[in-house]
Amino acid sequence: MARQYCGQIGKHDNCQAAVSLSVSTWNASLPIAWRLYLPELWRQDSERRQQAGVPEAIDFQTKPEIALEQIRQAVAQNVPVGVVLADAGYGNGTPFRTAVTQLGLQYMLGIESSTTIWEPGEQPLPAPPRKLGSRGAPPKRLQRNADHQPISVKQLALGLPSSAWKDVAWRQGSRETLRSRFAAVRVRPAHRDYKRTEPHPEEWLLIEWPKKESEPTKYWLSTLPAKTSLKALVKTAKHRWIIERDYEELKQELGLGHYEGRSWRGFHHHATLCIAAYGFLISERTRFSPSARVGHVGLSAAHPPPDFHPRGSPHPPRTA
Repeated sequence: MARQYCGQIGKHDNCQAAVSLSVSTWNASLPIAWRLYLPELWRQDSERRQQAGVPEAIDFQTKPEIALEQIRQAVAQNVPVGVVLADAGYGNGTPFRTAVTQLGLQYMLGIESSTTIWEPGEQPLPAPPRKLGSRGAPPKRLQRNADHQPISVKQLALGLPSSAWKDVAWRQGSRETLRSRFAAVRVRPAHRDYKRTEPHPEEWLLIEWPKKESEPTKYWLSTLPAKTSLKALVKTAKHRWIIERDYEELKQELGLGHYEGRSWRGFHHHATLCIAAYGFLISERTRFSPSARVGHVGLSAAHPPPDFHPRGSPHPPRTA
């Protein structure tokens, strides 16, 4: 428990926050990893940790670090992979994007308008040649100068010609088809590339600018292939609504957001039961739905070990 941003009420307050990883089809999603975020002020507070039952092995990790740990575990367990989606709280970090790429995964990640990039076709200057008569190793790091600087994604968006913006629909809403204006360009991220010897690879910058807004409202960076169509980029970026919709159902209908205890074990026990119940509901829905194959997440249930004994079971453990 600490003062932090609470998504359920949309502002900062005293609350508990979790980091989760979900698998998703185009019609359904299910959390497969769930971890309480432990604020940094808890790191040295041994009394508070003991009262809450926080394991000694748990140290402070940022939310992106927890998310990466969950993704790595999913990859190691051969969970079916797709495009990694996340908001700007994760996508803003170059280390997070780099780590996802190193895992062999593609991403579509939200970023803030202040994120810097090189304009299409531009990149940092190469390292200068070694000066005649100088000693030591030649310069290797990329360069910038007063006339050659990266710009923010907002600056780029505001400078795009009107022909770059296309009207794209991505799904049917409850009342009407959802659509907006988008532009997509190939750019190179610029974050601290003056400390690198090679420029960042090119990737997609996707921008949304609704007609009624005075400026662009959303930005994404994506490593989807260079030949990906604008409509496919938009559909992928907007797919996070499935997970957000399912989390609302988890919180409101299955009680995921109703936990009021202050125990590490209790928090995760409560979440596990809610998510297990939601998994059952998804399996039942897809079982009887005409689009069952479309909604099938593709996860197989693990078999319990031979010596497994459910807590509270009146029967004695099985013997080999």
